[in-house]
Amino acid sequence: MSWNLTSHVSFAAHGRNIVNCLELNEEWIITGSDDWKINVYETNTTKLHAALRGHKGCVWALELIGKTLVSGSTDSTVRVWDIEEAKCTHVLSGHTSTVRCLRILQPPSYPIIVTGSRDCSIRLWRLPDLEAGAPEYPADDLQEADNSPFFLRALRGHTKVVRAIAGYGNILVSGSDDSFVYVWKIDSGKCIFRLVGHTGKVYSVVIDSKRSRCISGSMDFSVKIWSLDSGSCLYTLEGHTHLVGLVGLYGDLLISSSADSTLRVWDAENGQCLHELAGHIGAITSFQHNDKVVISGSSGTIKLWNIRTGNLIKDLVTDLQGRCVAAVTRGSFTFVEVTNWILTTL
Repeated sequence: MSWNLTSHVSFAAHGRNIVNCLELNEEWIITGSDDWKINVYETNTTKLHAALRGHKGCVWALELIGKTLVSGSTDSTVRVWDIEEAKCTHVLSGHTSTVRCLRILQPPSYPIIVTGSRDCSIRLWRLPDLEAGAPEYPADDLQEADNSPFFLRALRGHTKVVRAIAGYGNILVSGSDDSFVYVWKIDSGKCIFRLVGHTGKVYSVVIDSKRSRCISGSMDFSVKIWSLDSGSCLYTLEGHTHLVGLVGLYGDLLISSSADSTLRVWDAENGQCLHELAGHIGAITSFQHNDKVVISGSSGTIKLWNIRTGNLIKDLVTDLQGRCVAAVTRGSFTFVEVTNWILTTL
């Protein structure tokens, strides 16, 4: 693979505050930070479109669908924003501690917001349809917990922080610091399975809908593949020497990243390790992949790997679509880096 740099832009983001989460699409680059703000930039120009204020704590989670942004914070609330209008349209309360993770899912009925919290619970809300002119509830005192017209149900079972959630169809999977993975029915809130096997915190979960499985990564250094039909553990993937913070799936390839500074590529069907991607010098904090490449971030560097061979292609490069967006720290200040590349050969 050959890559030619076409442009590189770096701009200040949140001063001395850490960027905890980042969302982007073709139109927007969105960052959530410890300064309680959400910054929205135009993707093509990197111009600041809006600084969204309203949260009274650090912003820990973001999810974007269309012109609707959903955010979660240490102030225990979930906020819904109209990106184009740069305003908060709904405040969803009910959690009693940090909203640690969130997803916008689209089960057979209608889109929903799913949130996991340090209060050990999971809450489900109907996603307000901004296009259809859903009634706005921008003030906290208008959205009192279970009285919200958008609140569906709370799922309880975990005994510690809910750190990871994933969903597909009518199935929701959650991972927690209690070391368990729970499998739920979205429409009823019923727990189908409590998956027992990890001996440390569960940091990441993903659903393999093709094989009716889910996958979890844990502080016990392992990755486990579970059957969603029986609740049994099919494979335990070993090799990492530190906590597994992230797992990802694309087709038949499963990727795991660890604080041991490596990524591993596994066969999703049988759990066999295909490649170890070694080259970073710190914990892997993020990665994205498709069936050709993996992009990983760690300690201020970004690396591009050939997923089929396990070889490093290049340092500080972009994804296959030609753009890489990263939040980095230089000295004591936070910047957003936007790099564009052109793939010239395969």
